[in-house]
Amino acid sequence: MRRGTPTDPAAVDRSLIRRGDDGYEDARAGAVWNARTPPRHPRAIVRAGSEDEVRQAVTYARAHGLRLTVRSGGHNWSGAPLRDDALLLDLSGLDECTVHPATGSAPATATVGPAVTGQDLVAALTPQHLAFPVGHCPTVAVGGFLLSGGLGWNSRAWGASCADVLEIRAVTAEGRTVDCSETRHPDLFWAARGAGPGFAAVLTRFRLALHPHPGALMATARTFPLAETARVTQWAEPLARRLPPYVETAFVLTAAGPATSSAPAGPRITVAATAFAASPAQARQVLAPFADCPFDDLAVAGRPPAPTSYAALHEGAAAVWPPGHRYAADTLWSPDSYRTQLTRIADAVARAPSPASLVLAPVQPVSEDPAHLRSMAFAPLGTSYLVCYAIWHDPAEDAAQGRWLREAMTAVDPLGDGRHYIAETDLEAGRERARHSYPPATWDRLRDVRDRWDPHHLLHSYLTP
Repeated sequence: MRRGTPTDPAAVDRSLIRRGDDGYEDARAGAVWNARTPPRHPRAIVRAGSEDEVRQAVTYARAHGLRLTVRSGGHNWSGAPLRDDALLLDLSGLDECTVHPATGSAPATATVGPAVTGQDLVAALTPQHLAFPVGHCPTVAVGGFLLSGGLGWNSRAWGASCADVLEIRAVTAEGRTVDCSETRHPDLFWAARGAGPGFAAVLTRFRLALHPHPGALMATARTFPLAETARVTQWAEPLARRLPPYVETAFVLTAAGPATSSAPAGPRITVAATAFAASPAQARQVLAPFADCPFDDLAVAGRPPAPTSYAALHEGAAAVWPPGHRYAADTLWSPDSYRTQLTRIADAVARAPSPASLVLAPVQPVSEDPAHLRSMAFAPLGTSYLVCYAIWHDPAEDAAQGRWLREAMTAVDPLGDGRHYIAETDLEAGRERARHSYPPATWDRLRDVRDRWDPHHLLHSYLTP
């Protein structure tokens, strides 16, 4: 257990950006990556540049009867850090990123602050021939990503990204700084690997286990008319599941696609596969079956296996989820097959009011090896998984885009009792969304951990409508 320097209430008070101050609205909107800023207004915002400043802000909130919310710089689509009358603690200044190379029997690790982004980590690790299952979008910060579990690049082989969290440092609701691991404060460490926005402390630092950089990254893709969803998924899902775990396969259903020499413009389904292999020859071998499609004459576009990199993968993701757009998203884990679920949602995708909207459905997005799921609140909750994204520009379309998202998700979850992934689910869609992101026993344990570490509920928990 560690303690910081004595609190300076005057210093915290001077640093607050209060509602009504110049710069408040920019700070409020800047706390949400999504251009669709929710109409919720913290009483004040404070930006911490150090762990001591975090501790001082927590102590200040408690002394002044303010509930506390936290953001580290991620993409939380629902804008969970924005709560009315709360003190918003912005951790975007905690961006330490230190790589510790392997020495002797000690493996390589990294010490990172919650504001470090996936592209920051890639830039630090790649020159040292190291890797980590970073988020698919380059600007996602590790704070919320790892707290929610983390479905990152190559997670089918390496496990949920939080499986590689060795240790955390957090400031508790009492203003104490604690180091946590599987042997020190194991309950808070368990919650830090999956609790998401319901975590009962303020996380200020991670120590991460690193992986050797794959010898070769190679990607391939084939695109078909959306009307062929049933045929494409029936062929590609069994194939994807047979491949080694270091091959990541995903279906992408898009509302619009350009005309090609063989097809007019229209909605599409793409099968994309990326190999994180030991060598180029191995990568080509494991991706070869995607070229042997029995109905390849129906494809409207294709990309043969070609070398790629983490930076290039991030560039591709940034083009799909660009900044400055308005977003709404929801997730679903299901016991049904991808053929069943994607066929159900395909009609909604074809009717999407925005051509930028899409459905992403990674096949077996995370390792289910018990060793990779040890000591964490996160768990995969179904056979298939998808995320539906509404993406648009015009604020006048907000209501229509929100209705489309709900209608699309109703197509795959008609009873509204499905399971979700806390990082990207639409927390405003229903009061049960957060609870349905965990097995019942895990949900009960999360509540117990919160009651122990934050008995007076200083920190806001999960966002509800």
